[in-house]
Amino acid sequence: MRQPSVGEALAAALSAEYAAIYAYGRIGVRLTGAARDAAHQAEAAHRRRRDALVVQLSTAGSTVPPDRAGYALPFPVTDRASALRLAVEVEERTAAHWRAALASTTGADRDQALAALVEYAVRATRWRKTAGITPPTVAFPGRPT
Repeated sequence: MRQPSVGEALAAALSAEYAAIYAYGRIGVRLTGAARDAAHQAEAAHRRRRDALVVQLSTAGSTVPPDRAGYALPFPVTDRASALRLAVEVEERTAAHWRAALASTTGADRDQALAALVEYAVRATRWRKTAGITPPTVAFPGRPT
């Protein structure tokens, strides 16, 4: 199996960021208080990373994948519990894309991928704790269980 180029790996991570932003639009409306604030902060963090990736890929002459009008969610988000479950899944899936990018990157690109992986692993842990999911941590963030 061919290892993706840096541009391809970062483009895949960008696509994951698009999907995360879309999902947080569905998550936030089902939460209140501190959890809603955390969802807004998470969405803003994904938007910042998306914006930086668009600039980075454009500047490098790499293909910037387009955002889609909508994304399929893995399950309906109908209440607080399903919103929290989706928040965990969003962070785990996005972390997985950044983990995959580690294999194709070096230097500053690798630092960027590692920072994203760590940020999303920590956020997934916080969402698990908020949802009462045990254990709240996973052994290898960004890796399928």
